[in-house]
Amino acid sequence: MTGTMTETTVSQPPLVVHVIYRLAVGGLENGLVNLINRMPAERYRHAIVCIDDYTDFRERIRRKDVEVYALHKRPGTDLGAYVRFWRLMRRLRPAIVHTRNVGALEFQFPAWLAGVRHRIQGEHGRDTGDIQGTNRKYLLFRKSMRPLVSCDVALSQDLANWLETSAGAAPQKISQIYNGVDTEQFFSVKHRLPLPVEYFTPKGCIVIGTIGRMQLEKDQLTLVRAFITLLDTVEKGRERLRLVLIGDGPLRPKLEALAHDLGVRARVEFAGVCTPEEVRCRLSRADVLLAPSCVSADGDRESGILVVKEASASGAVPVATWHGGIPSIVEDGVTGFLVPERDVARLAARLRTLLDDAAMRTSMGAAARAKMLREFDNLDRVGALEAHYDQ
Repeated sequence: MTGTMTETTVSQPPLVVHVIYRLAVGGLENGLVNLINRMPAERYRHAIVCIDDYTDFRERIRRKDVEVYALHKRPGTDLGAYVRFWRLMRRLRPAIVHTRNVGALEFQFPAWLAGVRHRIQGEHGRDTGDIQGTNRKYLLFRKSMRPLVSCDVALSQDLANWLETSAGAAPQKISQIYNGVDTEQFFSVKHRLPLPVEYFTPKGCIVIGTIGRMQLEKDQLTLVRAFITLLDTVEKGRERLRLVLIGDGPLRPKLEALAHDLGVRARVEFAGVCTPEEVRCRLSRADVLLAPSCVSADGDRESGILVVKEASASGAVPVATWHGGIPSIVEDGVTGFLVPERDVARLAARLRTLLDDAAMRTSMGAAARAKMLREFDNLDRVGALEAHYDQ
């Protein structure tokens, strides 16, 4: 197990230990880092325990007092990982252990054995192998762990309802706290930097963007196919339209081959994995942001919802799939559009409506940003979690 030990003294603020599967690029992980960076240091200390391991993503944590540990748990039952975690909890003596998603739920037990009195289970999304939340094995496991969980925090109302009706959580123990977004940072003029490839977006171009790991669940294939449809149906589409895909993953070669075979590769930028500054730069240039995930929008560590929030905060118009917690973020026809999953024709039609009406793009983008300022500002979310820890 990696990491260094920090002695707890009476004068120090209470310690919260966050348990996640892996600290790497992702929506859940980004939200955790934002929480730690923005919560007042005099209120709570933080440590992160990774069931698997961590990457250089940890460098995005600005606080120098935050330790990150890796249990290096082997697949399946690994009793050694539970023992290592129990020993770590005995040394750190946290006030709160905050596990996230079903993969970390099992560590509620060694936390209880170690004497941690307050144990929170956070639900950022259903497992990608159980998108509808109906897997009997998982539900039985969740119900068996109920006596050990002090309370639950759900990141959407959809998840909160599911915890009560399917996972056996008592309604009085469920808190629903949305993931926030730094609304000012995603809209600040100082982040409106030139794109790395200026020729890619000549003046007058309309930029369609998307962010996410390139894998089947994120369904960038539907997005590329809809974009190809638009090029030949929108006036001067091949001159005016550009597509930017941020992220990487196993689907990238197939996406690049599709764009190449259909003769649109010069109009599609594969930006790869970007720094937060580069993401803000590209979002500030995007007119429309797509989240065509065919996984529940609450799923895959909630990244789909976070992407939609960041796009809305930047003033781009979000077009996303209609399920999970997305309808609580996007008001169809007001702050963006919602479409069925894997529906190339409907997605292309909604995009065409936006591309043909500049005034609509402007008004929807402004409405989307106003909703973020009103309901999802990161400072409000940090304050809500801080109050939850206080309780």
